[in-house]
Amino acid sequence: MAHTRHIQKRMSQRGITTGLVNLVSQFGVEHGDKLILNKKNTEALLKALENMKKDLLDIHKKGGIVVVECGDTLITTYALDSFSRKKVGGKHELH
Repeated sequence: MAHTRHIQKRMSQRGITTGLVNLVSQFGVEHGDKLILNKKNTEALLKALENMKKDLLDIHKKGGIVVVECGDTLITTYALDSFSRKKVGGKHELH
């Protein structure tokens, strides 16, 4: 989105970075022609990020996760490194 000289000047005066403006644009609540990201909404976003970080660390520990889906239906899931072709032998060997 384009920035006017006015907003550039006000951002500079008030110590508001482009990154902060982008966050408000992305997560702010519309109130007329304004977008507002207040303290309460910011706390909720921080809690969601903490939960996401915990989940991402769990996925990282597992070496990644695969989810198999067909259309809108989830079929199965497994750890990315859970299958080893070396373990498969004899007549069950994959080609």
